[in-house]
Order: sequence, then C-alpha cells, then structure tokens
Amino acid sequence: MTNCIYTSKRSMPKLFDCDKRHNFVTRILKRALQVSNHLETSNATAARHASSKHQQTEIAHPFVEIHYFSYHPPSIRQFDHSTELLSLKPPPSQFIKRRSLPVPVHRHFQRHSVGIMIEGPDDFDYLVWDKNDEEWELLQPKLRQRSTLHAVEDLGTAKFGSTAKWVSPMSIGGYNIIYRLKVEGFDSEVLVRRPISCYAQFPVEKTSIEAATMMYLEKHTKIPVARTFFHGEDPKLGSFIIMEYIEHPQCMSTAHNATNEDVSKPFTLNPDIPEEVLQNHYRHVATCLLELSQHKFPRIGSLVEVSPGTFSIAARPITKNMNDMPQLANIPSAILPPQLKTYQTADEYYVWLAEMHIAQLVFQQNDLVSTKQECRNKFVARQLFRRLARDGKLSKFGFKEDNWSAQSKTKSMKLSSMPSNSDSFRLYCDDLRPSNILLTPSDAIAAIIDWEFTYAAPSQFSLDPPWWLLLDTPDQWDAGLDNWVTLYEPRLGTWISAMKKAEEDTKLNVGIAGVPLSTYMRESWETGRFWLTYVARKSWAFETIFWMYLDERFFGPCEQGLPRNHYWKARIDLLSEDERNSMEPFVERKMETMKERKIVDWDPEASKRRFAEMLFD
Repeated sequence: MTNCIYTSKRSMPKLFDCDKRHNFVTRILKRALQVSNHLETSNATAARHASSKHQQTEIAHPFVEIHYFSYHPPSIRQFDHSTELLSLKPPPSQFIKRRSLPVPVHRHFQRHSVGIMIEGPDDFDYLVWDKNDEEWELLQPKLRQRSTLHAVEDLGTAKFGSTAKWVSPMSIGGYNIIYRLKVEGFDSEVLVRRPISCYAQFPVEKTSIEAATMMYLEKHTKIPVARTFFHGEDPKLGSFIIMEYIEHPQCMSTAHNATNEDVSKPFTLNPDIPEEVLQNHYRHVATCLLELSQHKFPRIGSLVEVSPGTFSIAARPITKNMNDMPQLANIPSAILPPQLKTYQTADEYYVWLAEMHIAQLVFQQNDLVSTKQECRNKFVARQLFRRLARDGKLSKFGFKEDNWSAQSKTKSMKLSSMPSNSDSFRLYCDDLRPSNILLTPSDAIAAIIDWEFTYAAPSQFSLDPPWWLLLDTPDQWDAGLDNWVTLYEPRLGTWISAMKKAEEDTKLNVGIAGVPLSTYMRESWETGRFWLTYVARKSWAFETIFWMYLDERFFGPCEQGLPRNHYWKARIDLLSEDERNSMEPFVERKMETMKERKIVDWDPEASKRRFAEMLFD
C-alpha cells in the first residue's frame, strides 16, 4: 500500500494523536474500496444534470477525497446481465493519489461539488462515520437492483400515463439518488429524485418541503427552477420528486473553476476569469436574490403545500446543519424541534441555533475535543453565543440598533437599520452555490436546483454577501481563513458592483426596510455580520471563526499572545456563576466519556434532561 498512498506531517491535523492518524488512514482506504463498488457516483450537480464535460462518457468520474488523498475510478461502466446489479470495475492502485495540503480549519464529511468528498477533521465522530459507511454498504445495492429500476419506470409510467424507460446515467448526490427517465411523448427526459435514507435524516419532510419550495418559486417568482411534475410517497420507492431535466452546457462552478483539469483538487475560483464574465454571472444571480428578497413570510420555518397551489410556513426549518447533527454526530432527535415548530421572531430562532451548537458539544460522544483546554474553549464560546441570542443582541449586531457590542462603541460607522424582528422573513437556501446554478449557452441562468435546505429565515441572512464567491467555503479553504479573506475581498467588490447593476435593472433598489441590498451586503462584511450568520448556521465551523472574527468585535480586545486553546481564559468572567461552576465538571465528564469510544443510544427523556442541564434556564 505504501506504493500508492503517501502522507506528510503537513497533511495531518495538528491535534491528531497516533491512534487517530492510524484510524484516519484506515478509514480513507476503506472508503476508497467502497466507492470502487459503487455505481455511477458523480458530483452534486451531475447527480441531476450531467455537465457537458462528462457527457462524452457513460458515467462521471467519481472519487473520494479526504483532505489529502483523492481516488479516481476509471469511467468504465458495465451491466452484468447475470446479476441484479449495476457495477463498476475495481480501480487499479494508481487511482489512489497523494494529496498533501495545509490543514483547513474544520472539514467534515460532505459531497463536494466535484464528486463524493469525504473530509475528516479532528473533531468529527469517526464511529458515527463508520456506522454511516456500514448502512450505506447495506443500502446501495438495493438502489441499483434491476427490480428497483423497474419500480422507477413503473412510477413514471403511472404518473405520466405513458411508457417511461430508465436511461443511463444513474447518479448519487449528497443526499439523493437520481434516476433519469425517457417518457414516451416527451421531448426531454425527466428525473426521479429519491432521498438516501442514511444521508437524508428526515427524508419525508425534506422531500415534501423541497417540492413545495420549488412549486412556490415556479408559481410566484421569475427565478428559473426545474418544474415539479409530481411528488409524494411510493410503496416501493418511498419519498420521491419527479422533476424536469434541464438541458445546459455547464454549471457556474465549472465555468468559474481553476482546477477543472485536476479533479484531485477542490473547486477554487479561476483568478484569470475576465472581470466582465464574473460581473455577468453575478448579476444574473443577484437578480434572483433580489426577487427572493421581495417575498415576505410571517414566521420562520419551512414551506408546506397546505392545499393544491397554496403554500404556508407550517413546518420546522430543515437546515443542512440540522441534518448533519444526527448524521455526523449522533445528536438525539428528541432534542430537535417538533415537526410543526415554527418561530415567531428572529431572536427566538437565533436562540435555537445557539442551542444546537451546545447540543453538538453535549452529545457528540467521540472525537470532538482532544484536550481539556479545547473543551473549555468550546464550552465558553457556545455559552456566550447563546447568552447573546437570549438577550436579543445577535439580531442587532452590525446594524444601527447595535448599541451593545465593543465594536459599536469603538468604531464610527454609519449603519443601516436592522430588519424587522418579526412578521417579515425571507426564504434562504443553505445550499445555494455555483454548482447548483445551471447556465445556458449564452451564460444566462438555465435553472437553480437543489432547494432541499430552504426555509423562511431571519431577514438578516439575506443581507449578507454570498460565501461562495471563491467556490469553496472559508472553513474548508486549504490555505486557511486569512488567505480566504484576502482572496475574497476583491471578488466581493465585483459582487457588490453586480448587485448594484441588478438593482438598477430591476428597479428593486429599495431593498429591505428601504435600504438597497448592495448596501446591506457591504455593511455585513465591514461589520463582521457576515461571520455571525455563517457560524450561526454551522456547528463544525463555529469555534475557529468565533474566536478569530467575532470575539473581539463582541467583547473588545483580549490578552495578547494567548494560545489558541486558552482563549476561554479571557472570557470566563463573562459567564454566569452557574455556568462557571459547571464548566470543570462538564470538561471532566466529557474527557472521560470520550475514552469509552462508543455510539450512545440516547434515551429520549434522558437526553432532554441532560440537554436542559446545559442551558441554565
């Protein structure tokens, strides 16, 4: 194996001990072998709409990338008529390649825009990861059985009243498997989209909400989306959406990517793209966001089709972070909000987001912390964040009404007013990114796809500039956060310019509360409100960004030269007496339970009691 796998000190997280390194490499090899037996696995975009780059072959190039290693099976597809299964020929060893890069802040298991990407940070629960692997190994043969394909064809035939035939490729995305059908009498193909149960934690809710969202957008906006023909439950297939297939030459991420010729690397923005090309693409997206900002909802939550063609916010928000909690950290579902829970105010919702960060700290049994100091860092940061949410301060931060933060008292900035705290919320999509934006040959937007993690959110979320201007996220940037910021700021200028042009073209320059969206987005970056929204939505990115970009903006300067894992010492006095007294017992308990190396089967009532102990209400 040493002939095809290479490692370096630079490619391993600093906090990994020897056992973790051994387990991590073992897991890499295991996943590479698993993927070699998977059928046509492609990137999240090709899962629905294969890009022109891969349409010359019968399947896209799947691979596994774990920080430092990439796996590229050859594009050889075979159908074994003697069995029930579609299969891939196993790869030669040379398809496991070296990847030695600086360690990013926090990387976790997700599907990357160029294939299955598997990323292992020092705080990921590897036992849960293994459990997911085992569930997938049991499930994936069933998804590609000929009997399953026949059931998909039968579903299409029944719904359209015409013969439907499956056509290659079959694709697996981050949370769904996609079957393409050719329906007699239809000029174009249609897609049958099914959630993968071991990845999509709330498959029925997720599917129903995504269908409702797409139908709402199709009916009430000019945003280009794939038409939803049917959705529901099938006795053999479970939840499904049957939607329009959108012809397109490429998606925006492929158009912007600097690493198209090296699929071992994550997507990053090509620095040589002409400014006018970026301006044109950004202006089209900005027009869609302006349209989205005009639709207001009275509560925070997910859209539900309450009667044919009528939609209402009537279900809990299914966010990507909420899906990741049980999938990646075994967070008990008993502490998640009830299915019909919606939120009346932005402050109420910020409290829930902060409590989910605490839930991850409490219930992730394995691999979350390596030292007591790291545990204290996480404890203090998360308790402070929840305190600010409960005091109604997070919703005001970075606006004219912010009279509490250290930044507001030391910097002279003329800021716009905050949006309404109630009765006026906007749709926000956690997974809106260039890989889900399909382009026409003339570089207009053919469709925006993947609306599964969309919900009415605090309007503050809609007032931030997009995180995706560099294609990869700040917490996953190989060269580190500071480098991401350095490269992001020039592109932010391009985005603001494009947004202003879109505001002029659409006459939607009154924005929200009478302030142009471009102004709000510029202020979001300048004040750090961008980072507040980002970490509020992402538990695995929370600590590093909190301490780097929010702590001193919130509370003022702290002691210079304090080591990273000792930041908590500068803020411990801001906790309540009960919180301070509970920290050391919590740290001791956390370190002891992590030694057990097990997946806990949480009792619902016991988990609620345990969670309540950490909220100090």
